[in-house]
Amino acid sequence: MGLDLHYHNGQIPIDEEEKDDLLIRTISTRGELDELEQANIAEAIEWGFKVKHKKDEVLAIDFIKELHKRMFSEVWDWAGSFRRTNKNIGVDKYSIVQELYKLTKDCRSWIENRVYPEDEIAVRYKFRMVSIHPFPNGNGRHSRICGDILVSQVLNQPVFTWGGKDIGKQGEFRNRYLNALYQADKGDMSLLIAFARSG
Repeated sequence: MGLDLHYHNGQIPIDEEEKDDLLIRTISTRGELDELEQANIAEAIEWGFKVKHKKDEVLAIDFIKELHKRMFSEVWDWAGSFRRTNKNIGVDKYSIVQELYKLTKDCRSWIENRVYPEDEIAVRYKFRMVSIHPFPNGNGRHSRICGDILVSQVLNQPVFTWGGKDIGKQGEFRNRYLNALYQADKGDMSLLIAFARSG
């Protein structure tokens, strides 16, 4: 029995080789996979917010990897490991570490020099993270939690609501989110910032 996944608009397919790293072989549908991943992600969120993380900890490649590992370690063998294949979005697989290093360095500068308001710093960080697309899968969810931890624990603002609904479900709500990402990709962060606080 193989894993049969149907992808929503904007979701990046998991390669067949990556599917082979599913830890629970009885999972066969998108619904079963989503349920298992969500339980794992809930544990990662609890870890992420249980103790206050400092700026230098949050803005570190080890933290980025550890959060992803905690989000998916009960589901995927590649949890917390950078992707080994190229996707139709994201940087080249060989540039991931370099681009994340640049991102964390840039974000420190945004904070120290007050280049943008707090919400915009966290949303820009989230957006650049998902644009790099460091992991085989889960990049959208991972980048949103990274933004939440940054905005609340480093920038001392409320956690984002991201519309207050499940972004993963197909429909008008997901389309609004994807449109905000598309506009951010063209240099206009305003819709994504507004979406992060909507709901």
